[in-house]
Amino acid sequence: MSDGKRKFPFHSAVSSFEVNKPARYDGEQHPGKELNQPRVFQEPNLDNYGEIRKGGTDFTKWSPEQIKEFLDQRGGDYDDCPSFNKLVERAVELECNTGPAKQPEADEESEEYDPLDAFMADIKTEVKKSEEADAAAKASGKLSSRQQEAAKKLACDDDYDPATEYMAARERVGLSNKTAPGAGGSDSDEEVYAAARAADAENGVLYDMNDNPILPGGAGGKKAIDPLAPIDHASIAYDEIGKDFYEECPAIAAMTMPEVNAHRRKLEIRVAGFDPPKPVKAFDQCGFDAQLMAAIKKAGYERPTNIQAQALPAALSGRDVLGIAKTGSGKTAAFVLPMLVHIMDQAELEKGEGPIGVIVAPTRELAEQIHKETRKFSRPYGLRVSAAFGGLSKFEQFKDLKAGSEVSVCTPGRMIDLIKMKACSMRRCTYLVFDEADRMFDMGFEGQVRSILGQVRPDRQTLLFSATMPRKVEMLVQDALTSPVRVTVGASGVANEDVKQMVEVVYNDTGKANWVADHVQEFIDEGEVIVFVSQKHRVEQLLEQLTQAGIKAAGIHGDMDQHARMAVLDAFRAGNQHVLVATDIAARGLDIKTLKTVINFDAAKDFDTHIHRVGRTGRAGDKEGVAYTLLLPSESRFAAQLAQSLTLGSQMVPKELQELALKDPQYARGDRV
Repeated sequence: MSDGKRKFPFHSAVSSFEVNKPARYDGEQHPGKELNQPRVFQEPNLDNYGEIRKGGTDFTKWSPEQIKEFLDQRGGDYDDCPSFNKLVERAVELECNTGPAKQPEADEESEEYDPLDAFMADIKTEVKKSEEADAAAKASGKLSSRQQEAAKKLACDDDYDPATEYMAARERVGLSNKTAPGAGGSDSDEEVYAAARAADAENGVLYDMNDNPILPGGAGGKKAIDPLAPIDHASIAYDEIGKDFYEECPAIAAMTMPEVNAHRRKLEIRVAGFDPPKPVKAFDQCGFDAQLMAAIKKAGYERPTNIQAQALPAALSGRDVLGIAKTGSGKTAAFVLPMLVHIMDQAELEKGEGPIGVIVAPTRELAEQIHKETRKFSRPYGLRVSAAFGGLSKFEQFKDLKAGSEVSVCTPGRMIDLIKMKACSMRRCTYLVFDEADRMFDMGFEGQVRSILGQVRPDRQTLLFSATMPRKVEMLVQDALTSPVRVTVGASGVANEDVKQMVEVVYNDTGKANWVADHVQEFIDEGEVIVFVSQKHRVEQLLEQLTQAGIKAAGIHGDMDQHARMAVLDAFRAGNQHVLVATDIAARGLDIKTLKTVINFDAAKDFDTHIHRVGRTGRAGDKEGVAYTLLLPSESRFAAQLAQSLTLGSQMVPKELQELALKDPQYARGDRV
């Protein structure tokens, strides 16, 4: 008999909607054992024994970004997960504690105009048209217009010989032919790259941070990274911003000027500029709130380093800061902590706005280090920190910036690209940092740095840090900074005094390899070891020798892609590898706290590079770092520069180094090398 009512369920069948579902048993299950079903109306995830499976989601099929997003949503932490496997383990553990996970679905296509999608669509359209034209021409037995144009170019280039041009370029830049690859001589990175640049100079080819060519693109043959269009800031009505958040605590205010000067001498810092604030002695004297103080304590910071003691009160006072400090002096916290205070005082971002704080670094490795440190301190405030550097998906970075980020850590070229793609603008940027400015200029980024500067409002707060102060950096300081507080730790161009420097004079490469083999195990007993070489092929040779000797070693050089590099660095940071053999171009910005020994297998190309190499150890006041430099008898000029630097830094000059340096006539006369 029907009463005209619809039977349950009304809309659709619900899987396993049984409140008192009986337990399932198999032959080995004890019949009296009760099976605990989940208290939700869903099919339970059971294993072969009828037990509820823990962590049923296969996170290995997720991307690292999806896993991190899941951990962020559930309140998990992944800063201590150096590898993908660790991320998976952390996600499985969190799922067991908080409930089943659902893999994020791909974002639906936005109705908003996406420059990246439009660009790729145009490329596909052009390729399709070209292929159709070629196919039609082939069917008619004629050449298409594109093929005819290519034939004309080929006919004009009959006399073009790339090898001849390459060798001519070598001569133009003063490189001898005996060092050409295959001639049995040197094939160092610097020589090959210099010749390649000379050969491409007429065509205007640029090179990125890893000496990869930036090929011309677009219809007009424009370079991949052109300067951004200038902005007329006078025509823009910017909102007023606050920059001064510092109030001297009573203990600091009570210090007399003789006491201040004595404290600065103790810190080995020199300060210049109008009315600089007094240095602090503890983080709690900076006026940070309880959340930030807890994050500082959690990060293991006990007291400010030399640069932090003076730079923190200066930056918190809203002053522009020029920091001249050795690599590994704790500069990152000196500009990140005041930036967070600055951002928290600004108005919240609206849709399409941001970033407020921009940190520019020369290399992707250094940018990644800064990005990780910034995220760590930003977490208590829930601030979004975006990455904008090479080696990672530009599309993902585009989405992060488009969604709104208070902080962006970037390299110059990638940031310019993303601004052109309308991922973000610099209209809300009020806090700008340039780290390792000398490295940026060495790598040819001056134009890009100045292009970014021109996008930011003139009344911004700007901080610039550099280990050395070449003339180009001094000129940038004059143009970019307003009445800065200039903080110099030690002397400019002087190596890190926290690192004990040793020199060994050997007579050939075999002697170098034997020295490393004889001593590397005792160095590993003290901590991790990095070995610097000048050539990529020497990375592989030395790595093979170390591996055959049973040493857990890995290599990194400029020819490796970003993912391969990061895999090697993650293994090194995790302690799976104890020795890292690297070229300079691949190891810039490397920050590993367990690194105790640096070996300069080959002398650096210049002394500034040597300073950055040595700075990989002795980080943030750790005085246990040791650097060994292996010199050939012919390298007396470099020995003289090193001896002079150690003398200026009031460090002991090893006897072997002094004897080799005296072979340089300029040093022997007592002149500055």
